[in-house]
Amino acid sequence: MLGGVTVPHHLGLSGHSDGDVLIHAMMDALLGAAALGDKGAHFPSSNLQYKDISSLILLSSVGDLVRGAGWRISNVDATMLAQNPRLAPFVESMREQAGNALSIPVQRIGIKVTTTDHLGFVGRKEGIAAYAVASLVTE
Repeated sequence: MLGGVTVPHHLGLSGHSDGDVLIHAMMDALLGAAALGDKGAHFPSSNLQYKDISSLILLSSVGDLVRGAGWRISNVDATMLAQNPRLAPFVESMREQAGNALSIPVQRIGIKVTTTDHLGFVGRKEGIAAYAVASLVTE
């Protein structure tokens, strides 16, 4: 599961929830921009309620937390690093999933994908990384 989309591949990601590294990066970017801590503070892995939960449900909750703190989400931009699988064909669906979860237009969600040209753990196909930034404005 990446960006709320099932990406067919012989390997998968592991995590306490569904392991969706892209959505997790977006959650931390939003929480950080609103000075609300990080996803672990709100959805701790010690709480079985979050075991195997869809990260899109958590992203929606983060959107509610951000809005409840008096912010409006201007945009979220993320970059995924993956040597394999090829993710470009899934980007538009990922943008739609994130926009729907946050109740913002898809035009405010940016997602890019790149490789590391076979360098590091990503290049060795040992994992995937994602980074995100979020812009908030006061209501």
